[in-house]
Amino acid sequence: MFFTLTILNIFFLVILLLIFVGLMVISFRPSYKDQVFDDFRENVLVILPCKGKDVTLYENIASLLKQDYPNYRVLAVIDSLSDPAMQAIRDQKIDYIVSRTECQNCSGKVRAIASAIEKFPDVPVYVVADSDVTFPKQWLTNLVRPLGSPRIGVSTTFPHFEPTGGIWSKVKSVWGLVGIGLMQSRLTRFVWGGSMAFRRDLLDPEDIEYFKKHISDDVAIMRIARKKGLDICYVESAAPMINSPDDYRTFREWSNRQTALSISASRSILRYGVLFYSSEILLLIGGIVFSVVFTPVFLFLLFPYLLFAYRNVQNHHKGGLYVFLIALIIPFISMSNLIKAAGMDVIQWRGSEYDLTKQP
Repeated sequence: MFFTLTILNIFFLVILLLIFVGLMVISFRPSYKDQVFDDFRENVLVILPCKGKDVTLYENIASLLKQDYPNYRVLAVIDSLSDPAMQAIRDQKIDYIVSRTECQNCSGKVRAIASAIEKFPDVPVYVVADSDVTFPKQWLTNLVRPLGSPRIGVSTTFPHFEPTGGIWSKVKSVWGLVGIGLMQSRLTRFVWGGSMAFRRDLLDPEDIEYFKKHISDDVAIMRIARKKGLDICYVESAAPMINSPDDYRTFREWSNRQTALSISASRSILRYGVLFYSSEILLLIGGIVFSVVFTPVFLFLLFPYLLFAYRNVQNHHKGGLYVFLIALIIPFISMSNLIKAAGMDVIQWRGSEYDLTKQP
């Protein structure tokens, strides 16, 4: 019996050491830096899909109107004139249209973007901005600049979440750092629809029809860019802010929905996500068990886990001890998101229900 246990212990230790080495290699990748591009100053249409009154809607619209970019216009797109967002749109005196595009199983946001492009088909550059986001003054300049390179199909960024509620709003601010980490690698980079820019020539009429079949606008744009062999540029310096007053219910709904949309875009996200987070969790548990049962020397196995938590502090817009502590439990939360989202065929989004199985 003792010999069997010894063999099993050695086997599990080898597994833990392999995970340790793999995570260390991942954690020591080079720090990300924005690429440098020449100035690009084409006319821009900023499309602002609106539905309902976001927490800081007035502030968000005002931030769009104060950009330092010289040639742009902000256009709000709404489903109806009775929408609660209309008061802020009128008060801020921005142009707006009512979404008229017909499409099946597309989201309201996809319909809004398509309506704006079909209404103004000759604008050189389109930028999509979410209505729940507050944008820094240099956001538009930094976001649009990469489009001066013909090999860039889409320029995007990822937000920082400002916790304005209780503990779950803080959890959301740390959970969101996963997105920043994915953006920093070309292999895992994606398009974030809350802040994306692309040239008019990205979408020909056939692409517009393909775009209108999607629930997720960013997934559709990402697929179109990749189909054409164009790069996705991540612009860290353009990162905006989202004020997040989340409680447990809203955080779980949001994080599960985001994960489900990501999985619907690529099932490899589910496979790699489960592999990565299960490896982190196994290394944590194994390191603790081996250090308690045998010798504290095995605490070195926890180093990659702690290093990832520290990297979250570095990526967070404010940092602090609470970021580090919450980062320690993020692998467990993210794993639960993956498990839940893997079985989600339908999502709820801004009062509407969408069937993920009907996407292209």
